[in-house]
Amino acid sequence: MNPNPFAWSFRLQMGFGFAVCVALLGFALYVEHGMFMLPCPLCMLQRFVFAAIGLLGLVAALHNPSGRRGRGGRAAYGIALAALAALGASIAARHAWLQMQPISALPSCSGQGLAYMWEALGPIDALAASLAGSADCAKIDWTFLGLSMPIWTFVCFVLLGIGALVAGLRRRVN
Repeated sequence: MNPNPFAWSFRLQMGFGFAVCVALLGFALYVEHGMFMLPCPLCMLQRFVFAAIGLLGLVAALHNPSGRRGRGGRAAYGIALAALAALGASIAARHAWLQMQPISALPSCSGQGLAYMWEALGPIDALAASLAGSADCAKIDWTFLGLSMPIWTFVCFVLLGIGALVAGLRRRVN
């Protein structure tokens, strides 16, 4: 197998993206259950987007459109995955921005999880309340190389989006 991921087949590139999303979600579950850090609503939204990217990547890998007629299918998968990654990156950027604000400037923590808000407020209002953020979203409990988790998820979303576009739009001989 070629060690250059840009030379891999579409199926292998999509499968790799799926594996990356599984690993990221596994790490998120470890942080929640192993390190006992409860996710805020913005963290949960980012998890949902990683799951959506992973599932669509798995579907793309299994479908594996090939040949001349498959070029449009590969492009559609790449663009759809990049759009999901852009959505995730925007949520992560909002989360990172909230962490840079003084906690006193943000609404107090509601203490309610995304599931409770979804049930109590309905989907639209729960999404709006989640994206508005609170002091709970501004807490920085974990860093790596001086960067908080939302910044790292932003980087992951950007890399997954670029990878999806490269996989979907690259000219192939097969």
